[in-house]
Amino acid sequence: MAAPLLMPKATAVWLVDNTALSFEQIAAFCTLHPLEVQGIADGDVAGGIMGANPIQNGQLTREEIEKAEADPNYRLALSEPKVQVAAAKRKGPRYTPISRRNERPNAIKWLVRSHPELKDAQIMRLVGTTKSTIDSVRESTHWNAANLTAMDPVTLGLCSQIDLDLEVKRASKGAPGPDEADSGTTLMTAEEALARSGARGHGTEDGEDDIGGHHAPEHQEEFNADNVFAKLKSVTPEPESE
Repeated sequence: MAAPLLMPKATAVWLVDNTALSFEQIAAFCTLHPLEVQGIADGDVAGGIMGANPIQNGQLTREEIEKAEADPNYRLALSEPKVQVAAAKRKGPRYTPISRRNERPNAIKWLVRSHPELKDAQIMRLVGTTKSTIDSVRESTHWNAANLTAMDPVTLGLCSQIDLDLEVKRASKGAPGPDEADSGTTLMTAEEALARSGARGHGTEDGEDDIGGHHAPEHQEEFNADNVFAKLKSVTPEPESE
């Protein structure tokens, strides 16, 4: 059974003075001991406390009280609030518990390595740190850089997986697409390489290029002793006759 939101002991004082509810019913609703409620009725407990009307506070209805008065075994139910207060949105860096603050450099190291596309402002939102700390971890100038271990901030409890995925998705929108990347760093299959070389006109009759991208000679002259001496004879000038 939910307890009253406001002043349970003052509510018990009002219920004792203004209703025919049993001590057990009042104690269950106000999270008090039945003997304490009996002490309120006897004037030994809560002396000087002014009763708080739970009907005016919106915690009970008159119908609910009448139903409980008719059945001693019935337990009062707290009324639903008529106005829902929206939770205030968090502004500024995320609060990190003291027990987890020593783990932030490890989380920063993991984020810098695993998601280099994240901006410093995004890392600051995820783990609640400062830009100077991020720079010191990235440049290995942190005072404890030798002992840092890259650890997932979700595992450390510094952020949720939903928040991490959202920041990574936002960062990836500004990353260059696959068509904008340098084609020289892209690995291609053998079929794609042959097709590209054939389209550029560098292929031989068999569709293959040598390592340097030059044509392989279609015919290599056979070397033997007669050919070598014949070439030397043709190149060497004859001696002039006297």
